[in-house]
Amino acid sequence: MISQFFVLSQRGDNIVFRDYRGEVAKGSAEIFFRKVKFWKEDGQEEAPPVFNVDGVNYFHVKVVGLLFVATTRVNVSPSLVLELLQRIARVIKDYLGVLSEDSLRKNFVLVYEMLDEVIDFGYVQTTSTEVLKSYVFNEPIVVDAARLQPLGPAAIFMQGTKRMPGTAVTKSVVANEPGGRKREEIFVDIIEKISVTFSSSGYILTSEIDGTIQMKSYLSGNPEIRLALNEDLSIGRGGGTIYDYRSSSGSGAVILDDCNFHESVRLDSFDMDRTLSLVPPDGEFPVMNYRMTQEFKPPFRINCLIEEAGQLKAEVIIKVRAEFPSNITANTIAVQMPLPKYTTRASFELEPGAVGQRTDFKEANKKLEWGLKKIVGGSEHTLRAKLTFSQESHANLTKEAGPVSMTFTIPMYNVSRLQVKYLQIAKKSSSYNPYRWVRYVTQANSYVARI
Repeated sequence: MISQFFVLSQRGDNIVFRDYRGEVAKGSAEIFFRKVKFWKEDGQEEAPPVFNVDGVNYFHVKVVGLLFVATTRVNVSPSLVLELLQRIARVIKDYLGVLSEDSLRKNFVLVYEMLDEVIDFGYVQTTSTEVLKSYVFNEPIVVDAARLQPLGPAAIFMQGTKRMPGTAVTKSVVANEPGGRKREEIFVDIIEKISVTFSSSGYILTSEIDGTIQMKSYLSGNPEIRLALNEDLSIGRGGGTIYDYRSSSGSGAVILDDCNFHESVRLDSFDMDRTLSLVPPDGEFPVMNYRMTQEFKPPFRINCLIEEAGQLKAEVIIKVRAEFPSNITANTIAVQMPLPKYTTRASFELEPGAVGQRTDFKEANKKLEWGLKKIVGGSEHTLRAKLTFSQESHANLTKEAGPVSMTFTIPMYNVSRLQVKYLQIAKKSSSYNPYRWVRYVTQANSYVARI
């Protein structure tokens, strides 16, 4: 049961505010933003997704720089509310095409109409784009995506000359293009978030992939679609299917621990030839979610060394090596490392000819930060940092510093080797040949190296 829903900008401006039950004070948006802002200023990490202030529970998710927030005074499932906030953001994006502060302000009438259908007196009714089309009648005011900062999912699929159409996935599912025409196309994105923990000697301690196959259809008439995955795909730790009619797959097979499918997916032939059949609903939706803990080759190797370099001084050396092919480029890489609490200064030395790299020492929370605009596969990059302390270290430095954590995005690459072999669309006529886009991306969920 939701009391309020609101959307805030990064500056704390209230863009959308809906009070469903009148149980929470009107100033809750300001209370929430102050709490989140001071959380970071106090040297802490980001504010947790759920917290309580004066008996009010605040739930929030950050989507493309906007804060989607729900409040309630009752005890509700946090995972349910956080999933609801993500789905509201997705439905708004389906309708507006672009999710941004500008598009929300221009379409506030449509957004409020939509929110009244999604939540009624605090109770969730539906989060389906398809269902909402019967109840939401306002037309979206289209915002030019070219003027926006590349924060959306389309921005992560830029790969050299093979650049995907940046505005293609920023179209509304309900608005026609100028002239009343509609470009027939479908997008399938395989998005994998990986978690890896390395030991101090470089061995992999834990590794896991959380993956999803996302689909967004702009096909008129909702034709049936067949999506074929790897034939050597196995589900379950036993290496076979639940029917287990064939022997365990050999080396190189893709073995998923478990997976689940969207309600529209039919699995009639999945056990025979790993093909999914579905009639895609309007809007963006996950065709399949999967998890994999089978050992895989991590995209990056991180080596870190910290040692004393005289009285009240120490030196840190961090090396990052890309273990993927040279025709692949990772972007928006950020490396962080907590330093001893008594560190007062850090000076940095980058490798000769380094371009697109930045370094910083956050004195408030004693953290070293290293950002790289891009890393080409097969390359290695090194950072040296000279630290100055306010007191002598009376313990092992490696126990007072680290671990090294890393975030990154690698377009057109996935570590699980799960592939879409073909995407077949039921033909209405011999001339019907819509555009098909199949794209891959790997992102860091928790990528940590101990020192």
